[in-house]
Amino acid sequence: MLGDALIALMHEKDFDKITVQEVLERAGVGRSTFYMHYRDKDDLFLSDVEDFLEGVSTALKRLETSPKRLLPVKEFLAHIHEAREFYTVLVRSGKINDVRPLMRGFFARSIEDRLQTAGVEIDPAHGSAQAYALAGSFLSLLDWWVDQGMKADPKEMDELFHRMAWSGLAVDQRSISS
Repeated sequence: MLGDALIALMHEKDFDKITVQEVLERAGVGRSTFYMHYRDKDDLFLSDVEDFLEGVSTALKRLETSPKRLLPVKEFLAHIHEAREFYTVLVRSGKINDVRPLMRGFFARSIEDRLQTAGVEIDPAHGSAQAYALAGSFLSLLDWWVDQGMKADPKEMDELFHRMAWSGLAVDQRSISS
C-alpha cells in the first residue's frame, strides 16, 4: 500500500516535494507502521525497486526458459513500454539515477547465475566482470530503445541482446542445452 501510494504521488508531483505524511494519508497507514519498516521515503522507494528487480532478474529461472537466455529482455522491455509514463516520471525526477546501479547489480548477478546454470565455463576471475559488463550493455540497449521511442519490438531487442552477449562471451552455444 505504501509503495503504491508513493508511486501514485510520483505521478502527481516531484519526488522531492512528496512528504512521508502524504504517503501515509494516501495509503491509510500510520506513521509508526511506516517507520517500523522504512527510514524515509527514499528507503521505501528503493525497497520497492529492489523487490521489482528481484522478480525480474529471477523470472527466467522461475519460467524455466532456455539457458541461452541470460536476461528477460523482451519481458522487461514490454513492462517498461506498458509503464512508460512511470519510467518518464523516474527520469524526470532523477530517481532513475538511484535505480540504474540497482538494475546493473541485479542483472549482473542474474547473468552470472544463468551462465552457471547453462554450464558455461568462464574464468572465475573474470566471470563477475563479464556479467557486470553484459548488464551494462543491456542498460545501454535499454537507453537506446527508450531514446528511439520504444518502437523496436521487445522480442527483436531480446534477440539482439543475446546475439551480442553470446558473441562477446565467445562461447559455443551448441554445447548449451536448450
